[in-house]
Amino acid sequence: MVRTVALDVHKRFAEIAVHENGGLRRLGRIETDQLRAFAESLGPEDHVVLESTSMTWAIAELLSEHAGRVTVSNPMRTRAIASAKVKTDKIDAKVLAQLGAADFLPEVWAPDELTRALRRRIAHRSSLVRQRTRLRNQIHAVLARNLIEAPVTDVFGQAGRGWLTEVQLPAHEREQVDSNLRLHDALDGEIELVERQLAEQALARPDVRRLMTIPGVGAITALALVAVIGEIDRFPTPRHLVGYLGLDPRVRQSGEKAARHGHISREGQAHARGLLVEAAHTAIRTPGPLRAFHARIAARRGKQIALCATARKLTVLVWHLLSKDEDYAFAAPTITQRKLRTLQRKAGDSGPAISLAGETKRRALEQRYLQEAERNYQRYVAFKTRRGAGAATGDTTHVAVKAANDARQAPQSPDACSSRSGSPAPERILAPSP
Repeated sequence: MVRTVALDVHKRFAEIAVHENGGLRRLGRIETDQLRAFAESLGPEDHVVLESTSMTWAIAELLSEHAGRVTVSNPMRTRAIASAKVKTDKIDAKVLAQLGAADFLPEVWAPDELTRALRRRIAHRSSLVRQRTRLRNQIHAVLARNLIEAPVTDVFGQAGRGWLTEVQLPAHEREQVDSNLRLHDALDGEIELVERQLAEQALARPDVRRLMTIPGVGAITALALVAVIGEIDRFPTPRHLVGYLGLDPRVRQSGEKAARHGHISREGQAHARGLLVEAAHTAIRTPGPLRAFHARIAARRGKQIALCATARKLTVLVWHLLSKDEDYAFAAPTITQRKLRTLQRKAGDSGPAISLAGETKRRALEQRYLQEAERNYQRYVAFKTRRGAGAATGDTTHVAVKAANDARQAPQSPDACSSRSGSPAPERILAPSP
């Protein structure tokens, strides 16, 4: 007979309940240092369930050495516990045991040890960056309350640091600035160490290098995404990944009323979602379909919604690139090479350096290629809009002919532009999803 054992885990103790032979009973409370002895009391017929917390994976590994099955549930989806009117540790453990016995628990995907280590390293860097940002904001506040405007754009750059050491401030303000600068420099050193380790991992991972072909996606963003995603095969469609990262809109619908779409759900990992929005800021400054997509949405819904929509579009691109093992079709090789060259310097890679020779000339050719791709996207969207208008009136022939003529000239690849013969690339209509 299968026995379902539920643990309501806390920092110093765990409350345990058991569902066996149709009955439910409480085993009691054990301290954290007694978990190993408790794990040894389990057998291969036991099914252990617990909610996901910061301590979950260490406990799950310990229990899996003896129990036949260990299930980690998503606490955000365990509504019977989260929405209970009477909520205690004893009741939580019993409800977990009942749901586990009925196989009604929404199970969390278990990442491997390398993925968990990468997640912790990304989180550590994020924490260090937040601390450094806090110190920078305090220094800016000192300047603001003393009515001092910096003559440089970056106060913490080389010129800005020189100016900060000479600017006249009251004695107590000077002490605070000097103290913050010392802490800032210490954090800079720690961030550099973490980023060196991350750069080594990024260079060794083909999936990270593939994601870096997307405009705006650097090594940190790519590493954070692969750490959060884990195995891309667990997302059947791009929509599943979009929902996992919380970039899908909330939908409310009941009865015969029309569905109402609200703001994004913000479920999932907030740090990865924030990095995608930062990447979107850079992507919309680079010529190509992404910039045209943002401009189209911004004209209709505003810049902020367009930026969020671009982050969602980047998520869809990530799914396709990782699922199909392909680089981004509208990548700028010179920008990608510069990203990789920067990674080599950070990692201290002793291998052959990535060449940046002829970068200026190649970048000019790439800009022409990407600008033409952007125009093709605009023509494609205009064609779809006119086709929709023609379908409403029942006349689509002239629309199709006009669209074919407009989209006849496809962008030439940089290689075709730089060839001696000057022969154009084969005609094709680039039609990324609007």
